[in-house]
Amino acid sequence: QVQLVESGGGLVQAGGSLRISCAASGHIASIDVMYWYRQAPGKQREWVATVGSDGDAGHADSVKGRITISRDNAKNMRLQMSSLKPEDTGVYFCCADIVALTTRRLLNYCGQGTQVTVSS
Repeated sequence: QVQLVESGGGLVQAGGSLRISCAASGHIASIDVMYWYRQAPGKQREWVATVGSDGDAGHADSVKGRITISRDNAKNMRLQMSSLKPEDTGVYFCCADIVALTTRRLLNYCGQGTQVTVSS
């Protein structure tokens, strides 16, 4: 069984900073790319940032210059956000391309999400 658990969400004022984390656990053989997505109320889920197993990263234009995505190790990822805006509000989901020991197939898994609320 593979699990992704997000943590660190909360309420922050506009202009503030927040760091959210994602931890993968379970019977994992390897993790390739890890992703952050977010979903605002009434909107579709949108991609925020990506980090590969080699540390190569990418991010959406909407967060350019305001976020840093990183991997602490093979199973843990962080998203450091600064200069937060009310439009950054949403549920932030961690996803990853994982080869589980049980399946030996590369599959995408996602966590339950962590709420980030930015007040104006």
